[in-house]
Order: sequence, then C-alpha cells, then structure tokens
Amino acid sequence: MAALKLENPWKANPWFESVAVAQERARKRLPTPVYDALVAGSERGQTIAENEAAFARIGFAPHVAGHQAERSMSTSVLGCDISLPVIISPTGVQAVHPDGEVAVARAAAARGTVMGLSNFASKSVEEVTATGANTFFQMYWTGDRDVMVHRMQRAHAAGAKALIATLDWSFSMGRDWGSPEIPEKVDLKAALRMAPKVVTKVRWLKGFAKAGYIPDLTAPNLAPADGGPAPTFFGAYYEWMTTPPPSWEDVAWVCEQWKQLTAADGGKPFMLKGVARVDDARRAVGAGVDAISVSNHGGNNLDGTPATIRLLEPIADAVGGEIEVLLDGGVRRGSDVVKALALGARAVMIGRAYLWGLGANGQAGVENVLDILRGGIDSALLGMGLSSIDQLVPELLLVPDDFAVDATRNSARA
Repeated sequence: MAALKLENPWKANPWFESVAVAQERARKRLPTPVYDALVAGSERGQTIAENEAAFARIGFAPHVAGHQAERSMSTSVLGCDISLPVIISPTGVQAVHPDGEVAVARAAAARGTVMGLSNFASKSVEEVTATGANTFFQMYWTGDRDVMVHRMQRAHAAGAKALIATLDWSFSMGRDWGSPEIPEKVDLKAALRMAPKVVTKVRWLKGFAKAGYIPDLTAPNLAPADGGPAPTFFGAYYEWMTTPPPSWEDVAWVCEQWKQLTAADGGKPFMLKGVARVDDARRAVGAGVDAISVSNHGGNNLDGTPATIRLLEPIADAVGGEIEVLLDGGVRRGSDVVKALALGARAVMIGRAYLWGLGANGQAGVENVLDILRGGIDSALLGMGLSSIDQLVPELLLVPDDFAVDATRNSARA
C-alpha cells in the first residue's frame, strides 16, 4: 500500500487570504519607492486613514437561521454587466509589474468586471482594450480642448465603453512621512542612484528582466496627436499643473463632447469622479453626467476631507434616483462593499487593494483580491439572510447617529 503523502498546509503559497496579506507581500516584493508610491496619501495622512477606519464604525446584526441558499451579487455599471459590484479604479503609471494595466485588465475580464484605465497609465488604451476587458477610460482636465478631444477620440476608437473625468486631485504639498523618490526618467544615472533600493528585490527585478525592459515612467495615452513621443509622468504632471482648473461649464462641455463623439454608438456614458458634496452632486446632474464616484482620491487630495463612506448616503439620497452613484476609497474587504451598497452605492471602485494584489502576484494576485471581495460580499449577504445585493438598505446596518456627513450643509452652517 502506497504511503500517504501529506502536504504542509503552511508552505509558501502564492494565494493570500486578505487584502492585508496582499499588502504585506507587495511591501516585501517591491522596491521601497514603488511600494511607498502605492501607499501615498497627502500631508498628515488624515483622510487616507479615515477612509479605511470609517468602515469599522458600521456594524451588522446577522441572523442565526433562515439564510438563503443562493445569493446574487451581479449588477451593471454604465451599461456594462458585472458579476460583482466592484470595478477597477484608474491609477497612474505602474512600475509594480511588467504587464501593468494589461495584467489588471485580464484579471478584470476573468472575474467579470470593468477595468478603469488612467490617461497616466503605463500601458496604452489600445493594449488594454485588446484584452477584451470592458474598459472605462479616465481623463484628467489637462491640456487645451483640442488635446482633450483627441484623447477622447482615441479612447472611443480603441473601444472604451465609458469616459471618466477625474477632478478630485488637488496639489497638496508634502507628506509627514516623506514622499517616495520617483525619477523623471529611468536612465543610467537614475538606475545607479536607485540601485541600493532595487537590487535586493530579486523577484521584482527578475520579472522585468524576463519581460526585457525596465519601467520607463512614460504615459502613452498622453502621446501627442502628431505621433510624437509620450511624455514622462512628470511631463504629464506639469501639463496638468499648468492647465487652468475646470468650471462646471467645462464639465458639461467634456460630457457633451464625449456624447457627440460616440453618438453613432448611442452616446457612451460619462462618469464624474471626485464628488464629496451634495451641492456638487446636484451640479453634476445638471451638467449631464450619467454617474458620479464619491471619492477623495484615496486620501491624495485635500487632507481633512471626510471618509467617503461617511459622505455617501446624503449624496445618494440627493441624486441616486437620477444617476448612478459609486464609491471609491478605503475598500479592503467584501463587508465594506456591502456597507457601501446599503448606503446607496451601485458599486465600489478599488485602487490600492488591486495594486497590492498586482505587486504580490501579478494578474493572479488581482484575481485573488477580487475573489476575496466576492467571498466577503457573499458572507455578509448570507449572515443577513439576503439573496441579493438588491435587498441592501441602510436599515440593515448598525450606523452611529453622527456617522453621515453632509459637507454642503456643514459648510453652509459654518
């Protein structure tokens, strides 16, 4: 009789059981400047900390029996059907993994959700849509109007299903724990300077060596219409800094331009990302948007902005009957997603969570993160005796009386 071979259940396993474990693995695998760029945050880090901590103030009162054997979490966002109420939030230049946003898009497609692609991304919109992932292209208000129209035309031609305009990024000076060093470009001088911080990260180096290149920190989606080279991240950043900030008339213009450019396809939908006030949400409706994301740029804008989960319910109550409302900020587990949906979000957008998955284990790591969130959503639905995310309402949560923040009302009172 053959001897039974036992596997050690504690041996090294690329699978991880929580976003926190993914973060720790990414920290160990990535060069310090790369990891620090993912953590980021501005000034004292008040908002980035509160984004996550605020979810812990909301509780559940689960049932002990009468649970539903089958539970559904499928929905749609801006006309795209998704298998769980979580989509990929657009993030900037990724030196996290050689495949960058292409790996993320493949993971999104494999798990039946939407890929948000930044115009500051390290991979082109054409490469990302070629994966077959439903892609929402994101733009900042940078450059003149002709430049913006060109970028919209390119995204539409590549097959982007919707446009996201991100306006929740303000220029906040300094971080109390120090900002990561990011070179203007990766040349010999920069490579030698960064070598002590990179040489010990063998698996990260091997990944790029196998791919045959090193991160060049350029933004291909911002390449000029004449076919010139793509700007570096700092070149793109300079363009953003020197572009006068938009008015509400400008927001309406972007929305209208996108609708006109995509009219042959029925006018593709438009999302405004970065809303933190009820009055701004109402202005967004007036500007013609199809959706908003309640967001504070993951704590990377004006520090002291309240956690987005605290801002969500007043905004959803005000405009949720007219447009789709999403939430972005601090989501680390499936129960966070359920809390956001109960307070009025149609879905959530994740940023750091999937980037840590990407850093920990590439495409499989992003899929792992989405699976963790799916499992957590299912567990919360089971405990509350629900059969669908459509049944989620505020009354199912234990929410402190002082939790919701209507920034419009509070600032008006002040």
